Parts: sequence; C-alpha cells; structure tokens
Amino acid sequence: KPAIDLAKKLIEITPPALEKVFLCDSGSVSVEVAMKMALQYQQAKGLVKRTKFMTFKGGYHGDTTGAMSVCDPKNGMHHLFSDFLPQHFFCKSPLLGFDQKISEEEEIEITDFFKDHVDQTAAFILEPVVQGAGGMRMYSPEYLTIISRLCKEHEVLLIADEIATGFGRTGEFFACNHADITPDIMCLGKALTGGYVSLASTLCTNEVAITISEGEAGVFMHGPTFMGNPLSCAIAVKSIELLLNSPWQKRVKAIEKQLLEELEKAAGFSSVKDVRALGAIGVIELLENINVQEAQSFFVDHGVWIRPFKNLLYIMPPYIISKDELNLLTKTMVSYCRSIKKPI
Repeated sequence: KPAIDLAKKLIEITPPALEKVFLCDSGSVSVEVAMKMALQYQQAKGLVKRTKFMTFKGGYHGDTTGAMSVCDPKNGMHHLFSDFLPQHFFCKSPLLGFDQKISEEEEIEITDFFKDHVDQTAAFILEPVVQGAGGMRMYSPEYLTIISRLCKEHEVLLIADEIATGFGRTGEFFACNHADITPDIMCLGKALTGGYVSLASTLCTNEVAITISEGEAGVFMHGPTFMGNPLSCAIAVKSIELLLNSPWQKRVKAIEKQLLEELEKAAGFSSVKDVRALGAIGVIELLENINVQEAQSFFVDHGVWIRPFKNLLYIMPPYIISKDELNLLTKTMVSYCRSIKKPI
C-alpha cells in the first residue's frame, strides 16, 4: 500500500502525462532506469541503432556505470573510467545565467547538434535549469523549451534528471515547470524522502510504458529488490505531504532573496569569479580550486558545516532555516572568500 500511495502522489504532483512510476533504490539507479527505458522504447519501435544519448557538457547524473557515461566526460568525477564507459554525444554547456536570452546562433547550433546525432540517439538527458555537481551552473529555461521541441520533432525521448532540482529547490516545484514542459521520463530522488532513507523514482508517459510492453521482452527489464520498500515509500508520502502543506514557495523565495543580497558581498573579491543564487541554492565560484581541508577547518571554527568542491562554495539549505541561521552560513562563506589571498 505505501508504494501505491506514493505512486499516486507522484502522478498527482508531477507534470501532466507522467502517469507511470517505477520505484528505485537511489538517484543513480533512477537514471539507469531512465536510460534503459529509453533504449527499450526505441528498440520496441524498431529503431535498433538508437543506442546513444545526447546531453550537455558540464552535467552530472550519478556514480553507477550508465549514469557515469552521461556525466561530463572530461571535467566530471569519472574521467578515470573513460576507457571503460560507453561513449555518448555531448553538446556545449548551456550559457551561464537563468535570465540569459538564447541567441539565434545558439539555437541553430543546438539544432545542428540534433541533426548530426539523432539517428543514433535514444534520448536527450539533462538536469533542468541547474547543473549540479558539474559546476552548480544555472541556465535559462529557454534551453528546455528548445530541446523539448527538438526531441518531439526527431522522436528522441527527453529525460529530465530532477534528482537535485525537484521538490521546490529552484523556486518551482519541479525545474521543468520554469519552461512549462513535460519530459517523457523524469528522475526523482534526494528530497523525495526528506533525506531520511534512500529512495528514488523514475516516471514516464503512458506512451513510453506501453511501447516498452509491446516490445520483444514484453516488460521493462529491471527489478531491484528494494524498489518498493514500504518503509521508504511511507516516509516519502509523509515527507511530500509535509512539504505541500507548508508555505514552501514563500520560504524558498525569501531564501533566494537573502542569498542574493548576502553572497553578493563577495562579488568584488579578487578570489571570486562569480556569485549566483536561484531558489534555495547559493553559490560562490572562486577563481582557483579550494583547499578543502583548510576550508572545512575554517567553517567548523566558525560554527558551520559547508562542503566545498573544486572551486565552488555552495549551500542548499533546508526551507525551514531561519534568517539568522542562513545569515551565519552566508557570512562565513563571504569571510572565507575575504581570507583567500589573490591568486598568482
């Protein structure tokens, strides 16, 4: 029953047309499931040469094999495995800036990228609006509109990896809502259970599900042991209900405003490349990689815990954080940036 309750809840809150739910153990597994769905879908349609994926450079989708193969091939976390992983098609990263207008040249470039690779491609996978571990890069929803249209034109499936962006993190309940699009497949995780236990899900349209069922196997070929764990599902249902019954939109908007105002103080420092925020995500991008050991000692001494990576200081605070608590975080981030000597 908890699995049924959760599936009904997810169908209710996700973009329209996502009517089938596959429950998974973790976010990475939900991406594996999405990729396998896309491959089985194309095979069932007789398009057996469509075995590759298109995606953006700068993306991150998880640590399991299939997910690793669609992460950034050079600057990601998995370059050590590059000779082992399947090779896919990467277009250049979206331009930085949520309010960035897409030029005609940029749209033509994406269109040509599709034309070059569509005959071999099962799906385009992306993190909508925010590329997470690949650089905390926030980009225009116009990209979603363009890619969604091109996917429909070329009968390529669109996979939205909302594992990090879902459940209000970017200011909309799902990041796809910024462009008012419905992907063919959507991956959810992380906030799904409020962080209590591991659980994820992959949703798809009826068309995807029925086409797979009509294929050679007659069924989707995946079945993890704990896919419908009743405890995880019960927690997810309650977590979603708590979120929906809270003033989450007001809280996220207030967090975004405070992040923008308080992190901007670091914008003029010689060590800082960029400052940005969207929803309940705040980022200071530095010019050089951070000494993590030194940084974490600094943060602990100031009474906070922040995990930097590469050249990024970022926070994704809980929506119930107080103004004073958030101020302590941002103030410490700015103080750390002020303490860094100018790079040589």
